[in-house]
Amino acid sequence: MAASHHHRIHLVLLVLSFTAAFAVAADDSSHNITAVLDGRPEYTLYNSYLSETKVCDEINSEHTVTVLVLTNGAMSSLVANLSLADTKNALRMLTLLDYFDEKKLHSLDAGSELTTSLYQKTGEAAGNMGHVNITDLRGGKVGFAPAAPGAKFQSTYTKRVDEEPSTLSVLEVSDPITFPGLFGSPSASSVNLTDLLEKAGCKQFARLIVSSGVLKMYQAAMDKALTLLAPNDDAFKAKDLPDLSKLTSADLVTLLQYHALPQYAPKASLKAAKGRIQTLASTGAGKYDLSVVSSGDDVSLDTGKDKCRVASTVLDDTPTVILTVDKVLLPPGLFGGSPSPAPAPGPAADVPASAPAPATSAPAASPKAAGKKKKKAKSPSHSPPAPPADSPDMAPADAPAGDAADRVDSKKKNGAAATAVSFAAMAACVALAAASFL
Repeated sequence: MAASHHHRIHLVLLVLSFTAAFAVAADDSSHNITAVLDGRPEYTLYNSYLSETKVCDEINSEHTVTVLVLTNGAMSSLVANLSLADTKNALRMLTLLDYFDEKKLHSLDAGSELTTSLYQKTGEAAGNMGHVNITDLRGGKVGFAPAAPGAKFQSTYTKRVDEEPSTLSVLEVSDPITFPGLFGSPSASSVNLTDLLEKAGCKQFARLIVSSGVLKMYQAAMDKALTLLAPNDDAFKAKDLPDLSKLTSADLVTLLQYHALPQYAPKASLKAAKGRIQTLASTGAGKYDLSVVSSGDDVSLDTGKDKCRVASTVLDDTPTVILTVDKVLLPPGLFGGSPSPAPAPGPAADVPASAPAPATSAPAASPKAAGKKKKKAKSPSHSPPAPPADSPDMAPADAPAGDAADRVDSKKKNGAAATAVSFAAMAACVALAAASFL
């Protein structure tokens, strides 16, 4: 009798665990911001820059996010005198790491809220300048401003564009959110690569690329597309590191080429990579390729012999990005171990591309002034008070009319509903099977 009772308990627990697992899986939603904006002609320029700067990958990796989009006219004015690196920061400031739909914008606690932007998350923001002040203004308007005291609400809410409840909200705003110091990021064309690597703690790697002549190969690739994976100095002190001095000159060049990708792939894009990734040393047979292993925000590179972790971003200036890694990448082709499998044919072997940029929409970026290095800062723990009532930006205005709003993508919803139904059906089957034993 007691055994039968325990048997029933185990079955009930099994049903509950299956049901919980299915519910979690069904709720594990993902989004694709470029797909959401695709087919909306008023945002083609904004969407093209999301793809070109790879900010789309950063947005897609966030579970909860609000994207403030600009129309083609507002976006054209923004990028007229900006480099791609500065445009990237502007797009990050327009990406909020919380969910704000129209209802929430008009029901903020105390009428104002300070939220974190994607730019603040990068650690490049000076102080708390990467935070955004959202305030419900008089007359139903909602304004957005940088966190600087007294900053004007240069951007206001216009209309709802799309949403995936609780995870992704896409809202149109009138203007970008900018502040002094946002623009002027270091440019790959204006920095000394070896000096940059030495300051980042990669002195040994810098010496090797100079002595081997690979530095010139890197520099030649920087104008097209380059992702440099630079081992830090501790990586060269690892006890299990093979004696690199025994490599021939040709093999050393291959090893250093293996530490670079012929494409622009910042950390968020690497995290989204599928299949094998080609390096500058790759051959047609898939030799000297890499693969990516992600866990949360951690991104590691798998050579087929060992793994190393992507540690930090030294430079991100489209189309060049420099990342540090905590180990020297050891390709099996030089150091033995399991050979890398040949990549599958087609686009699956590359870092996934986002929605293509329209051929005629994006203007050429112009040079920018060199900027100063910015300090990192922790997020503030409280919201600033609402701005004074006599601010010229707070004149009464009618609340913006809702978008032909309710055109949420039916395919996405139908797919999510079908997934939820299938999970529910599976859970029900398990429950019925368990009931038959009771």
